[in-house]
Amino acid sequence: MKTVAYHNLGCKVNSYEMDAMLGTLRQKGYQIVPFEEKADIYIVNTCTVTNIADRKSRQMLHKAKKTNPEGIVVAVGCYVQSDTQAVEADSAVDILIGNNRKKDLAAILENYLDGVKQESVIDINHTLEYEEMRLTSTEEHTRAYIKIQDGCNQFCTYCMIPYARGRVRSRSKAAVLEEIRGLAAAGYKEFVLTGIHISSYGIDFKEGENQRENLLTLVQAIDTIEGVKRIRLGSLEPRIVTEAFAKSLSELQHICPHFHLSLQSGCDTVLKRMNRHYTSEEYLKGVALLREAFEHPAITTDVIAGFPGETQQEFELTRQFVKTVQFYEMHIFKYSKRKGTKAAVMPDQIPEETKAERSAALQEIETKDSKDFRAFYIGKDVETLLEEKKEIGGRTYWVGHTKEYVKTALEALPGEDAAKGVLQNSLVTGRITGFLEDEILLMELC
Repeated sequence: MKTVAYHNLGCKVNSYEMDAMLGTLRQKGYQIVPFEEKADIYIVNTCTVTNIADRKSRQMLHKAKKTNPEGIVVAVGCYVQSDTQAVEADSAVDILIGNNRKKDLAAILENYLDGVKQESVIDINHTLEYEEMRLTSTEEHTRAYIKIQDGCNQFCTYCMIPYARGRVRSRSKAAVLEEIRGLAAAGYKEFVLTGIHISSYGIDFKEGENQRENLLTLVQAIDTIEGVKRIRLGSLEPRIVTEAFAKSLSELQHICPHFHLSLQSGCDTVLKRMNRHYTSEEYLKGVALLREAFEHPAITTDVIAGFPGETQQEFELTRQFVKTVQFYEMHIFKYSKRKGTKAAVMPDQIPEETKAERSAALQEIETKDSKDFRAFYIGKDVETLLEEKKEIGGRTYWVGHTKEYVKTALEALPGEDAAKGVLQNSLVTGRITGFLEDEILLMELC
């Protein structure tokens, strides 16, 4: 029995694909071992979203070869796709597998072991085929990420992903529903719909039963599946949030009122340079519609500090914008040049010191608003999906998340777990009594 070690870099789409690849390898009889151990085969699912991601991908490939010089090192995914020549020239790499070929991993490995090395990187920008993969289990035990589409047609000036992932390709509704039915029957309760640009789900359907499908109709169908208790959406484009969209979501039984609306900047001139397809006014309208449709929705976002040409005045517009919105969480990034993008060669690149100052100013706002959002729940009853036991301050707690993705903790008392049904993957309702830590609320059972 050959052993396989793996390391996954990057986004939730990569995580989904890694889980699917591991499932296929297990079915073929491979034994999965930790990446730090000596193994026969090493798989590194790479990322190329930034230059740093490229470097980390190379580091993990070299680490694998150093751990076992005789082992087979397999480079998979976005870095392979975006810089195939560099990966081919890397002596640490034995097999290259690009995007849309991950489903063939087991067959490619078996051919290699039989002495047949094959070309496994396609021209991703000229394919309309969705790469069908399927999960039967995940590395998480309570929450399943479900990939519903691949590719992106947006071409933001700072982003390499359309070149690494290709154009929008949507998965059939039937395949998505079948996968979720199987996972729900296996006990999974929460499903997170993910993809490279899920707001575009269905735009490539041209004929047959899928022609009128979109993200909303897909979510409505998932909501009816037996065993599904929660549906969470991945990152959304702001313009998808219309009055009808928000109202229709609010009528679903299992939707989580947690919406990640990608912002990047609160200044329209910066958004234009980024080639983002909305204005700050349109963004605010989407937020308002969600807050009208749901009682206290969690609105989260991404913001880039120090995009090329960002003046102090433009930054102040972003700073005031995020203060106005009052996000639950912001993921704040200092702009980092990505070779091969338009933004990398734009004039007026911002000094690192200025980027750091702007990032810190945004982080200060995020910390306050995030705490205020959590504090809203003190004294209120919430439902939590318990995920893991954790030691905090010398005590043992069951830790999980509410529908709004607020982390809560319930003390696990000796001998009470089984009696009260407080186990991993259980949905429990309790009252929030205060903060256990800055980002964890303390809960008592009702």
